[in-house]
Amino acid sequence: MNPSLALELATLLDAAERNRSQTEQFSKRFAAMTMDDAYAVQNAWVQLKIAAGHRAVGHKIGLTSRAMQLAAQITEPDSGTLLNSMMMDSGAPFSLSRFIVPMLEVELAFVLKADLPGAETTRADVLAATEYIVPALEVIDARIERIDPATKTPRKVVDTVSDNAANAAVIVGGTKIPSAKIAGLDLPWVGAAMRKNGVVEETGLASGVLGHPADGIVWLARRLARYGQQLHAGEFLLSGSFTRPVAMALGDQFQVEYSHGLGIIEVRVEA
Repeated sequence: MNPSLALELATLLDAAERNRSQTEQFSKRFAAMTMDDAYAVQNAWVQLKIAAGHRAVGHKIGLTSRAMQLAAQITEPDSGTLLNSMMMDSGAPFSLSRFIVPMLEVELAFVLKADLPGAETTRADVLAATEYIVPALEVIDARIERIDPATKTPRKVVDTVSDNAANAAVIVGGTKIPSAKIAGLDLPWVGAAMRKNGVVEETGLASGVLGHPADGIVWLARRLARYGQQLHAGEFLLSGSFTRPVAMALGDQFQVEYSHGLGIIEVRVEA
């Protein structure tokens, strides 16, 4: 995909977000679209955001569960870029007017204190380079139609990747676990329960993320290395969801309680 076409599609995504009106599936217009094409569109969208004054602060990793990969007909995760304007705190006002069809996922986030080596990155490297781990919820959204209204065809993974891997916001809360205590945490067995309006909607274990949440970071470091890029100290990394996404609507109240002393994140959806 040439840069001008990537920019054209990125501009459609930007307009869809601003107008809260979804654009049609790119895969419908470009049947031969590849993952590299999709990441080119995503990168063009990120550059539009940076030009408008936003700042990249990290990455999200998606499609980390085997079930989601089978549904998307792919064999590896995907990734998107996190911007400073996406970051929110637990309990802060969550305005529905910023989004189109938001949904909430449960994750663990890694904040780096050191760069990662790239193509040779291992799980041990990720854990050694982590300053702390913290509970985080990802708000996913769809600036591209999830279902084509005419054909009822679900969007393809190239649509999702183009759409910044569906990322729209991050809600951070609970308790930070510093590097010195991570080894004793047994990360795959960290669990969480999501309550929506007092009812448990979702539960899950962090082992749902490729068997170990740090392995999502390994995958990302190695993928970026193919393009001469690297993960750096200070970056905020969403390692992947270990629950299915839950829809958010006006007036909803969410409480997500994590095990192992990681605490609670609370969200109230306002106008």
